[in-house]
Amino acid sequence: MAEKATVRVPTAHLRGSSAIRRPLIVLAVCAVGVVGYLARDFLIPTAGAIVLALMLTPVATALERGHMPKTLAAGASVSLLALVLAGVLALAIPSIAGWIADAPTLTYRLEKKLEGVRESIATLQRVTKQVEQAAATAPAERPVSPVEKVVVQDGKSLLGQLASTTPGVVLQLGYAAVLAFMLLVHRNDHRRQLLRVPGAFATRVRVARMMRDINERVGHYLFALAVLYSGVAAASATVLALLGLPNAVIWGVLVGLASFVPFVGAPVLIALVAAAALVTFDDWMRIVAAPAAVALIHIAESQFITPFFVSRRCALNTVAVFVGIALLGWMWGVIGAIVAVPLLILLSTVAAHLPSLRWLEIMLADERPVSQRLAVKPPLASVKRPQVQVRRRVAAR
Repeated sequence: MAEKATVRVPTAHLRGSSAIRRPLIVLAVCAVGVVGYLARDFLIPTAGAIVLALMLTPVATALERGHMPKTLAAGASVSLLALVLAGVLALAIPSIAGWIADAPTLTYRLEKKLEGVRESIATLQRVTKQVEQAAATAPAERPVSPVEKVVVQDGKSLLGQLASTTPGVVLQLGYAAVLAFMLLVHRNDHRRQLLRVPGAFATRVRVARMMRDINERVGHYLFALAVLYSGVAAASATVLALLGLPNAVIWGVLVGLASFVPFVGAPVLIALVAAAALVTFDDWMRIVAAPAAVALIHIAESQFITPFFVSRRCALNTVAVFVGIALLGWMWGVIGAIVAVPLLILLSTVAAHLPSLRWLEIMLADERPVSQRLAVKPPLASVKRPQVQVRRRVAAR
């Protein structure tokens, strides 16, 4: 019997290829970061449209099951979200204009209520200065007159800045709405077109499973969070209105939006509610009760309600989530901080189905990698192995 030939790959060649691959990965990550920062005016509404389309997918699917055409279902989903946002803006703009008009009065009230804190800080500064003067051994030098700074204002008022930035914001919102509508309308067509791409059967099955898991993990997860955070906004607005805080609806909506930003959003809004209560109320009971009520609602939502209704399959590494929020918040602002977690879930789901990105999936996973959770799922019914026709040989008689 002939011996089987074995091919041995030199270890030096493997080491060289891995040594070249690592710098290429670092350069690719840096290039993606630079492009993401420079093209942020285009990427911010694009990322927002993708997240909105995934979040509205369960709504459009439910409308289509009610025998509504897919175009009308997508249009109704986007229009409903647009009406909600328009209502929030209609309530927020007069309140923000009132805050801007009353800014001097609010500042004066805050200064008067913080007068005791300022006196304590001034006393501490005087004591510190006396200690420094007593500890100084060198003779006092001739004081140098401070350099005067000349500040040149560009002459633009707040209304002028808003007027100059509004057209760009409106264009980005319109682009995001149209792109989300198109993604909702053609989501099934794109899935079928990807499955028709020539390739191996295993590759097509992997693509089909990846699209299914993206729909389940990201779409249903975002829709569930939107429903839960809407409840948080309603509860916060109700409690703040009962306490007598002005513009309680706006504060409730801000609390709901801040819940999409883990680690940072809720503490910032609690601090802002505390500042508003300090300026508005005179009794310390309500000053303490307003931020305490918002904090209790946030703790109940984050520790009990959300873990009970939302599956742990979307859990990500805490460090990865914090770094992602910080990075996208620095690159894209508030919108980047909001879409950071959905984009990380999307990236983790894609990496779970690509062997070359398995290391990224492990880094983003919380406890067990996503690929191990997805391995126990049932096979897809829509993807069937092509039948192979077997030709039978008829033996000659």
